[in-house]
Amino acid sequence: MNLSYSQYRKRWEALFPTPYSFIIFIVYMALFINQGITVTASQRADSSYSYNTVTVVLLTEVTKLIASILIYLKDNSICRLLDDVKLHAYILVLYMVPALLYCLYNNLAFVNLAAFDPTTYFMLLQLRVVVTGIVFQVIFKKQLSRRQWVSLIILTVGCVIKQLSTSKKKLNDAGTEPTTGVAIVLSNLSSVYTLLLLVQIFCSCFAGVYNEKLLKDTGVEVPIMMQNIFMYIDSILCGGVVLAIRGELTSAFTSFALSQVWRPSVVVVILNNAAVGIVTSLFLKNLNSILKTFASALELVFIAILSWIIFSIPIDMWTVMAIGLVTYATFMYAQNPVVNRGRLDEVEKGREKEKRWSQPFEGKYSHTLSSVSSAVPQHSMECVANFRTYYSQVSLAYLSCPLHHEVMVFRI
Repeated sequence: MNLSYSQYRKRWEALFPTPYSFIIFIVYMALFINQGITVTASQRADSSYSYNTVTVVLLTEVTKLIASILIYLKDNSICRLLDDVKLHAYILVLYMVPALLYCLYNNLAFVNLAAFDPTTYFMLLQLRVVVTGIVFQVIFKKQLSRRQWVSLIILTVGCVIKQLSTSKKKLNDAGTEPTTGVAIVLSNLSSVYTLLLLVQIFCSCFAGVYNEKLLKDTGVEVPIMMQNIFMYIDSILCGGVVLAIRGELTSAFTSFALSQVWRPSVVVVILNNAAVGIVTSLFLKNLNSILKTFASALELVFIAILSWIIFSIPIDMWTVMAIGLVTYATFMYAQNPVVNRGRLDEVEKGREKEKRWSQPFEGKYSHTLSSVSSAVPQHSMECVANFRTYYSQVSLAYLSCPLHHEVMVFRI
């Protein structure tokens, strides 16, 4: 079916609704691909780590928090930061939900990796594609179409095949029969740890979709960097509590542990992972959790191709099949993408309306603020500056009374 330029443009805008959406999509994938490269580069020859991974995780969260604060302070004062923290304290409480879920996910990962072989673990982990679709429907009350569900299922199959390809190669390198991997997967499915793995998958999916809900609906009026600040504060608190319970809080920050972290390869891991966290929030704000699963699957395709080009790692038949399925699923999804803007459009229209109303008022009464500034003592100038900030966001409406008097109604 031949489509016109306007139809292609409409589909593109549905897939990437904002001018920067496509850039965020590409940067998100690039950072995750780089994450795999940088983490591998920081390993020893036997694939172990010379540094404490718990220390790196917590330092990454601290780096995210500092970066978010600095980005927020670029356009706002410290007083405004503190005021927003007090004003939106309830959002800080709500972000404890995804923070706890991500913390539980990270701890269950260690438990399940110890209980399952890597083949079973990573294969079952691909169920998060379908689970994300289910959780998305429940939280946002949006029904996915049949085409969207088919594309998600094909995407899941493609990811499973790619994992089977990786596992088969490892088994061959180890001199084990390829069928052994499938047999181990089937035997491990009857384990009680399967339930824990499903809980881990649910934690990841629910936390991601719930985070999107906060960004686009519940906390849509809160600046995104302020929401990041809340998220990372809660994550640091959860991580600290878990370490304290396990008795590893002091050992994670000994002088030896910190000396192992300040190596260039490890610092790059921390910085890259911090960038991943911030870009992920931008991804969920401008795009959605469903497209995020496709971005994660496409990373497998690009990693396989880049590994072939850079490291001369051969691409076998299973990898080619996986690439074909992931590509086809992405193409199918692009024909009918999920559109989820939440309350973003409503809030943006409201801000534009407030700006139009405030412009004539600002021009007419700006001399009043200048008079106030010159009349107050020097130590009160910061208060005037804060008033100017709020003043620029004033929503103004003129109400006509029977005597034709203009009554100004402010909402700050």
